[in-house]
Amino acid sequence: MSQSIETLSSDTLSQELAAIQQTGSKRIALLGTRHVPITHQQLIEMMTYALALGGNRVMTSGATGTNSAVIKGAMRADPNLLTVILPQSLERQPRESQDQLKQVIHLIESPENDNLSLGEASSICNREIISRCQQLICFAFHDSHTLLQTCHEAEEQRKLVTLFYFD
Repeated sequence: MSQSIETLSSDTLSQELAAIQQTGSKRIALLGTRHVPITHQQLIEMMTYALALGGNRVMTSGATGTNSAVIKGAMRADPNLLTVILPQSLERQPRESQDQLKQVIHLIESPENDNLSLGEASSICNREIISRCQQLICFAFHDSHTLLQTCHEAEEQRKLVTLFYFD
């Protein structure tokens, strides 16, 4: 994010032109905070539903809030287009998420991270997700350190990043 304005503008323009010209499906990661008002969750669910109906592969992590809304939207459109990568094993996920996650066809667990804090495991998980996607859509607050770091890392990998702030 310390790039010059000239370089940033050129890179951003190139990314946006490439995104506009791409007519096929994309691999889109949607990540965000757990603390999302229900109306925002419904909007995220509808957006994900539309993205999946358009044939895009959708990736997210497993948790309440944003990720749960992404899972609902993608499952409603086409469960085969959804991949959920967990930061830890399924058993380490919140109880309210486990039933939903058990319905996901493409579920990747990370039991090797069970001994890490959720923050550390989430950072590793988010890196894995952005390595697999072409575009990242993120929903965060200005103090969502892990999510903002994920956006920064995605930009460094020249991924198209769209960041929505709740505050």
